[in-house]
Amino acid sequence: MKTCRRFATIKADFGRDVSFLRGHAERHQGSALAKTSAKSAVSVKRNMARALNTHLDRCRECG
Repeated sequence: MKTCRRFATIKADFGRDVSFLRGHAERHQGSALAKTSAKSAVSVKRNMARALNTHLDRCRECG
């Protein structure tokens, strides 16, 4: 599937956020903040999927 630059940018930005949150959760295992970061990572990943699907529906180059 061929995608445009904007798709790659959206995916990279969300991916950076997810990796930051997961890294924080791993570094601070057992703390309340780690649990919050892990839950936030799941939420951000879900938002990434939603944003990418919306982009694919609207983009002329990707869709």
